[in-house]
Amino acid sequence: MADETIDAIQDAVAEAGAAKRSATDTIREEAGKFTSQAADRARAFAGEGKDKATSALDEVAKMMKSAAEDVDAKLGENYGRYARSAADGISGFAESLRGKDVDDLIAGATDFVKKSPVIAVGTAAAIGFVLARLIKSGIDATADAGESKSDTDA
Repeated sequence: MADETIDAIQDAVAEAGAAKRSATDTIREEAGKFTSQAADRARAFAGEGKDKATSALDEVAKMMKSAAEDVDAKLGENYGRYARSAADGISGFAESLRGKDVDDLIAGATDFVKKSPVIAVGTAAAIGFVLARLIKSGIDATADAGESKSDTDA
């Protein structure tokens, strides 16, 4: 009887161990799936951002080329050449960006940060400052428009 009790306890311990391993394996599998899904979504968002950025760069290049024509007419071709050169540079950058895969861009950014962390932090701070100013000016403009509208309603 004691042997049967010991065998039953050992069986229960073995089953508990197997259940624990099974639960651990299930958690690992689900975590792996979640990680994969998150990475896929991040790549999709990055791809959309890349597409929007290249479109915006194309528009800036078009505006610069148009401005170059105005500069040619008003100041001469020598000055318009600088604007065209800048527009061509922007177009070239947009094309190179369009031709790269998101993973390549991430790898390039990672390498840049590893090689030049001070420049990367400075650039991030400058971009953050510009974005903060743009957001603040947008909020101020919205507030001013709301005040103007309420003044005309009164």
